[in-house]
Amino acid sequence: MEVKRTFDIIQWNLEKYPRKDMYGGKRDKEWIIYSTEDAANYVNWVSYGLLSLGYKKGDKIATISGNKPEWNFVDMGLAQAGLIHVPIYPTIGTDEYEYILEHSDVKLIVLGNKTIYNKVNPIVNKIHGLKEIYSFDPVEGVKSFDEIVEEGKRNADKFHDELEKIKESINPEDLVTIIYTSGTTGNSKGVMLSHNNLVKNAITTSKAHHLGYGHRAISFLPLCHVYERMVNYHFQYKGISIYYVENMGTVSETVKEIKPHIFNTVPRLLEKIYDNIIGKGRNLPWIKKKIFFWAVNLGLKFRLKGNSQFYKFRLKIARKLIFSKWKEALGGELQVLVSGGAALQSRLEKIFWAAGIPIIQGYGLTETSPVISVNPLRIDEIGFGTCGPVIEGVEVKIAEDGEILCKGVNVMMGYYKAPDLTAEMIDKDGWLHTGDIGIIEEGKFLRITDRKKEMFKLSAGKYIAPQVIENKLKESFFIEQAMVIGENQKFASAVLSPNFTFLHDWCSIHKIQFRDNKELIELTEVIERFNKEVREVNKSLGEFEQIKRFRLVTEEWTPQTGELSPTLKLKRNYLSKEYKDIIAEIYFNVEKDNNVLLRIKNGINEVLKNLPKF
Repeated sequence: MEVKRTFDIIQWNLEKYPRKDMYGGKRDKEWIIYSTEDAANYVNWVSYGLLSLGYKKGDKIATISGNKPEWNFVDMGLAQAGLIHVPIYPTIGTDEYEYILEHSDVKLIVLGNKTIYNKVNPIVNKIHGLKEIYSFDPVEGVKSFDEIVEEGKRNADKFHDELEKIKESINPEDLVTIIYTSGTTGNSKGVMLSHNNLVKNAITTSKAHHLGYGHRAISFLPLCHVYERMVNYHFQYKGISIYYVENMGTVSETVKEIKPHIFNTVPRLLEKIYDNIIGKGRNLPWIKKKIFFWAVNLGLKFRLKGNSQFYKFRLKIARKLIFSKWKEALGGELQVLVSGGAALQSRLEKIFWAAGIPIIQGYGLTETSPVISVNPLRIDEIGFGTCGPVIEGVEVKIAEDGEILCKGVNVMMGYYKAPDLTAEMIDKDGWLHTGDIGIIEEGKFLRITDRKKEMFKLSAGKYIAPQVIENKLKESFFIEQAMVIGENQKFASAVLSPNFTFLHDWCSIHKIQFRDNKELIELTEVIERFNKEVREVNKSLGEFEQIKRFRLVTEEWTPQTGELSPTLKLKRNYLSKEYKDIIAEIYFNVEKDNNVLLRIKNGINEVLKNLPKF
């Protein structure tokens, strides 16, 4: 058979990759495993259950849940019944829930647990057309997802033929999902994706590595995001067993239990893994610490091709003594990491490859289903620091202003209820304007340099690409997050959120005492240490790009507190409002300093004018 629609993947697995562990998920700390046959049955029961409850082809149904096998049962069950899946982040605020649920015309919600229900419940009466709420986990007063399944079991014979007719009527070009972009400004937009968009992306990207039947993956990035969802299809298409992690706090534990061969991640999590490893290295006894950092420094010099024999000999020793423990911490059997969602620091690519843990980095948008380009696990087709070659079935060109334009089978159907916004995004020739600035290196590797909308101009007319500088700043162990500012100002500055865990350890070593983080960030020694970090970054920047001033803040930036989007991108508008006083103070002081200098200069001139002439 051929996979053309998302739900075809279930039959594909039954025929080609039947296995005892298609999906795994924890319930009450115990793993519940579902075979391919179990999965197929649950998917059908969900379809039958929803049809028997009166839902019809084209109706919108939302899920608000963490990652679990049941998410797939709903996703596939909706797809084959012609129902439209609206997956929503479980971490967003009540106002955004209200907007998305109302805008998308949702008729039913399946949510994950009591915590999510408590966030959604206050606004359910405001959602026109919403009929019912079900929950995967038991929630008092809320119908259980199991009721849909039981309804499906009871009505299987009654709705079997109807479901088959619906399945036959569904074309690859039909709408299957509306995914609301998290957005860093304004209301989220509902991206309409077809079966064809997602399936073609999954099949094409599945060629990026050799793993398949018999291998294991863990899934912890939100399935409501197109990146994890598409790769979820990609894993299933290849016959890879998937173990779902609902609580991010248990990822480390799950890695040790499942020993995955592959998983998806985002750069921020890789940065945290790396920082954690380095932090442990700093606390080793003197001799072990020397060996540890010898290996790290060696790894940072890793190249895909052209390493000398002497380098390879030393790397072999480093892998045996140090990097083997890194692999062990990630389960011991990891063969590839997939990174997406944001730019990956090149040093992380080098060090993980040196450790024998290859990272393949890709690039795309929700509007492109999502992958536009990816570095496959083939040495000649990988470019460190780039997002790899453009994938099959997709075209890319660089506009005159540097913006990346994309055309192909991955391009969305449009924005839901927003033809005007769709027309702004996709021009009359079918080119989707990504909003990202980039270049194509060596005729094949796509490199992203910044977000078009995030670039800003200094008062002198020079353009600043903030993401590039922010990534360099975050390479410091002292800096957790950074926002570069300076639009229409004379120079660039930064607001820095420290890595307080590392900073506290540093203070302890240097016997620096402080009462709390507010006092800590104002200490002269601390400010000077951050000055040193910023000066080091400035060495690699052009004169106009350099950070002339910075301020430290006590807050840790997270999606929950609003500074970051669910995909860990900076919400610049939010941060600019949050720190408007700090930002004003940075530049107000400059004006004040300039006024003082001007007054001094004028005073000197007056004195000089009145001096007697000799």
